Amino acid sequence: MEEKRKHPRTEVNETAYVSSGGSVMSCTVRNVSAEGAAIDIENPAFVPARFRLVMANGSSVHECQVAWIQRNRIGLTFVETAPT
Repeated sequence: MEEKRKHPRTEVNETAYVSSGGSVMSCTVRNVSAEGAAIDIENPAFVPARFRLVMANGSSVHECQVAWIQRNRIGLTFVETAPT
């Protein structure tokens, strides 16, 4: 299968949190690139269209938008935030 992504993804297995509006859900980051990631989460129905992905080890926080959902896996696009 031909790779169509601009940036290659790196396979990982790291705990992170989906954070939105005071709600936090645990997830597992399965792969990541400069532009997005894929996460596994117990119940994707409760994940909003936009949220903050917070890595459990404190290494990074990303503003995200859901690109696709397949079963318990969600593809994310990292969203640039305007400076305040």
